[in-house]
This record gives sequence, structure tokens and C-alpha cells, in this order.
Amino acid sequence: MAVTLACSFGASAQQPFPPPLKPTVAPRAATAPSPRAASCHNGQSFDRFLAELKQKAVADGVSQATLSEAAPYLVYDQGIVNRDRGQRVFGQIFTEFAGRMAATYRMQQGQQYIRTYAAAFARAEKEYGVPPAVIAAFWGLESDFGANMGNLATLKSLVSLAYDCRRSEMFQNETIAALKIINRGDLSPDEMVGSWAGELGQTQFLPTHYFNYAVDYDGDGHRNLLRSGPDVIGSTANYIANGLKWRRGEPWLQEVRVPQGANFPWDQADLTIKLPRSKWASLGVGTTDGKPLPNDDMPTSLLLPMGRMGPAFLAYANFAAYTEWNNSLIYSTTAGYLASRIAGAAPMQRPHAPVAQLPFNEIKELQTLLVKAGFNVGKVDGVLGQASRTAVKAMQIKYGLPADSWPTAELLAKMRGPRAQPAEAAMPGMR
Repeated sequence: MAVTLACSFGASAQQPFPPPLKPTVAPRAATAPSPRAASCHNGQSFDRFLAELKQKAVADGVSQATLSEAAPYLVYDQGIVNRDRGQRVFGQIFTEFAGRMAATYRMQQGQQYIRTYAAAFARAEKEYGVPPAVIAAFWGLESDFGANMGNLATLKSLVSLAYDCRRSEMFQNETIAALKIINRGDLSPDEMVGSWAGELGQTQFLPTHYFNYAVDYDGDGHRNLLRSGPDVIGSTANYIANGLKWRRGEPWLQEVRVPQGANFPWDQADLTIKLPRSKWASLGVGTTDGKPLPNDDMPTSLLLPMGRMGPAFLAYANFAAYTEWNNSLIYSTTAGYLASRIAGAAPMQRPHAPVAQLPFNEIKELQTLLVKAGFNVGKVDGVLGQASRTAVKAMQIKYGLPADSWPTAELLAKMRGPRAQPAEAAMPGMR
């Protein structure tokens, strides 16, 4: 769901729902539009592009009154475009990221919000089948329950990104959706304040999701995801259930213990591979408290976010909702883990020893070697995405290494060839 992996790191606000920050003046264009931006619009100026975008909005039901109200915010800001082009996702090991983002204080706050808004959470679970802990985990991760929603004018961000060529069509649609939210009477243009990428509200909805899935749960006639706790709860449940296809009454993520040893089929640990729980049980996979897994046919995948030496989870069908919300494996696993903690699960088992991680430059080198070997790993960026993990597993199988999709110094040394010196493994840490 998120356009960027932007999670809040601060503590929650003392008050449940602080009013969103508003620009003190109507936003103005920061700089003139980049010539590059016009290249995908037949050389159109921003003003001409905006005029055509407004025509599309009118054809989609947006009134002239709404366009007039929004006009001071429909301006180009090159600074927003620069942020989009320059964004980087910094790789971190899962235990560090989850240790910070799924910290005990955030678990406790999630439980407190479930008690505070018990009626809204109960209604959402009854209507949409989404457990309170699942909603609360996203709420906490995305904005610390409303404390960190961003302070930039949403319309300015959206229209600037719409004129830029990188994702023009997407952000044209998002701009029109934002105008439709105003047209419907949910928010005024000056209330539309959020992240630089145009996400809105306490669970950071893109405007299309806001327009399609926001519900009025407090009965005031508006869908306000910036200031209404009940609206946030009901709307997030609606999106998870109907947008992300949540399966009522089914689990999402469960920490497990996996037997160490060369005989374990590590190559089966993959989100694309689903086996019955009974099969995992027969292979020695068990719960963290020593109890056996249910001996049933429920399909599930074994997820090893840090390879065979790190934490292990069974990912059920509902885990797909997490990867749809944000396709970063570290974020989605953290969100699922935090939800399980809010629901009462025990803290994650820590690895017995530090899990070695290749440094950023060696991950890039490994990706380059994988490309030379014929694999499509996407962008060679030093970030271990799903395509890179799949390629790593294939090369581990080729070289007879445990195929757990986690890149190691041993694998890199083999891919470098016999003349190269073995790479030294880096200790865990940020990169």
C-alpha cells in the first residue's frame, strides 16, 4: 500500500488524535517544473497539463466549485519530485527493524487503543472479519496512532508527481481521487495534509483507497481518517477485508522452531511454496513453546527473513494481505509479527548467535554476479528483494549450500570464482 517504506519512529502523542498540521499559507510552487517532466506529456507546460487533468476530473464527477476550492493547492513543487526520485530504501536485518518497530511500547499502545475503541473494533471485526490486533498493528506502524501523519499539502504532492514522468498515470488517478474526496465532503483542501507521497490519514491511505474504502463509523456524515478513531478503524478493516482479500477466521503469521541440520529441506522455505501444516510438522517444525503443530491440511509457507539461522515463521494465506499493503518483506513480516504480539503471542525468539549479513556493497556485487549468471533480480541496488532471494536460492542449490535464500560470504566467494579471495561476513547492523 505504501508508496515508500515510510514508518514513524517517534513515540505516540499524549493525546489520541492530535489535529493534523496545516500549511500556514496556501502552498506555492517551489521551483519551475523540470523540463524532464514535460517529456511524457508531449511537451506540455504544467499549466496545460493541469487544465487537461481538471477536465478529466470534471468528467469523473468533480464539480467546478471543488476545483476552485482546490486551486491554491494544485501547484507544482520540484522539491516533491526530487524526493521521489532520490528516495532510498536502506537494508536492515529483520531483528533490528522489528525490534524497534514492533517494540513492547507499541504493542502495549495497540492493546490500549483496542480497549479505548472497543465498540468500533468489535463492530469492524463483526462486519469485516478483521481482528482488532491486525488493524491496530498497521495503525501503530503507519503513524504511531495519528502522531506522525506528515505535514505537507497532499494536493501539491499529488499533482507534482502526476506531472513528473516516473509514475504519471498513477498519480493523475490519485489526484482525481483526492478531488473526489473533497467533492464528497469528507475533507477540505486545507485539511488534506500528509506525507510527501500523497498518503493520507492515520493508516496512510492513498487517495484511491481513501475514496473507495473509507467509511463513516462515528456517524457524523464524513469519512475523516485524520481525526476520527472510529472512522480509521472501520475504514482500515474495510480495506483489509475487501481490498486485500482478508480471510475471516484464519491466522496470518506464527513464529515456529525449525530443526537445524543438513537434512531439512531448506529450499522449501519460500513464500511461493505452500505445504500442509501436517507436512511441516512431519519435518520437525513446531511451535516456540514446544507444542506440536496441528495435524491438518491448512496450507502455509515457511518464512525465514534472515535465513536458517534467524527467526522462522509460518505464513498463512492472510499474510498475503501484508505483502499487498507493503511489498517490503521486512515491513510486512514486522507488521504481521506486531499484530501477533498485540493479540497475545510471546516475544520473538532471538537467534542463538549473531546472523552474519553481507554489507551493502557486497550485496550489490552479488546481485551483479546473479545478473551475469542469467537471473533477473530487478534493480542492482544492494537491497535483498524477493527476486534477489529467489536467485540466491537457485545458486545455493547449484553449489550444494543450504538453500535458505540468505546470501552468505561462502556463496559470494563461490560466485566470484576460484581466483577470488573469500569475502568476510559482516556482523549484523544497518546498511
